[in-house]
Amino acid sequence: MAQIDKKEIEKALESVVYPGSDQSIVALGMVSEIFIADGKAFFSVTVPAEKANEMEPLRLAAEKAALAVPGIKSAMVALTADRKPGSAPQKPSASAAKAAPQARTKAGVPGIGSIIAVASGKGGVGKSTTAVNLALGLQTLGLRVGILDADIYGPSLPRLLKISGRPQQVENRIILPMENYGLKVMSMGFLVDEEAAMIWRGPMVQSALMQMLREVAWGELDVLVLDMPPGTGDAQLTIAQQVPLAGAVIVSTPQDMALIDARKGITMFRKVEVPLLGVIENMSYFIAPDTGARYDIFGHGGARAEAERIGVPFLGEVPLTISIRELSDAGTPVVVSEPDGPQAKIYRDIAEKVWAQVGAGLSKPAPRIIFE
Repeated sequence: MAQIDKKEIEKALESVVYPGSDQSIVALGMVSEIFIADGKAFFSVTVPAEKANEMEPLRLAAEKAALAVPGIKSAMVALTADRKPGSAPQKPSASAAKAAPQARTKAGVPGIGSIIAVASGKGGVGKSTTAVNLALGLQTLGLRVGILDADIYGPSLPRLLKISGRPQQVENRIILPMENYGLKVMSMGFLVDEEAAMIWRGPMVQSALMQMLREVAWGELDVLVLDMPPGTGDAQLTIAQQVPLAGAVIVSTPQDMALIDARKGITMFRKVEVPLLGVIENMSYFIAPDTGARYDIFGHGGARAEAERIGVPFLGEVPLTISIRELSDAGTPVVVSEPDGPQAKIYRDIAEKVWAQVGAGLSKPAPRIIFE
């Protein structure tokens, strides 16, 4: 397929006139950098913050114009509401204030019983591998399970679950999730090439996350696992504020440096009143396959001690093993490829504890917090 020049989309967007003016959104400098991958166009349109709620028709017009460009099969257009520097937030009207409690209610996802976030304070602690094996462990309990790769910049589920190809789009912009090992899966990695660099501002990431969550035909699921991006940035706050999470699982390695970052994740979830389902110590120890000797490469017990200190459940220790690494790289997670092995049993035990926490009714409504 011939490469599409972003200038073709810019030209098409010149037909989209900003309401109340005689100029296009391109001429007014409202269109962000345009990113194109595999016939899908991504960009945002910056509008005045006080008019953001009125601009959905403008967004749809921009999307329609982009779709008219030959070779563009779909478009993801987000509205960016930038407040001018130094301007104060507007006070809500009396009617808006009266409706505020209702507006704070987080909308669930039809058909999904519970949503669990798997998070870490930093990258490199094995969070995605843990999320995949936790999802498969929940499935062994007889649950209908899906998993969403919420890491826009570094999606890893296509490789970890050995899934390739592109999801199909059905009516009303809804797309069908990919599937393997009985899991329903969605990831930005299915929509762009593996080597594509996603150079997006925060609002585009937030929009993409909400679309992958709410515009996917998940069907009936008992639980959806969110493989969160590492850290405590825009994406994590968007999910914590807008998604009715049943709880969060924190993954950390034992050493102090990892625990420092894990504490930041724990603090974030507590501030937005998302229940903490527990802490997992990953890469907890190493058993030498030739001698059987145990080595605490990253120390040991740090995550357990932290969980006890802050009063949240400790879910278990996952060892650092060659088999988990090799099977993850091959896209054949240990829970399905070695179901009778000791590592699979550890993940199943963790899944049982997590689901027991969800079933115990730890979930409670969390307020939507607005960060100015």
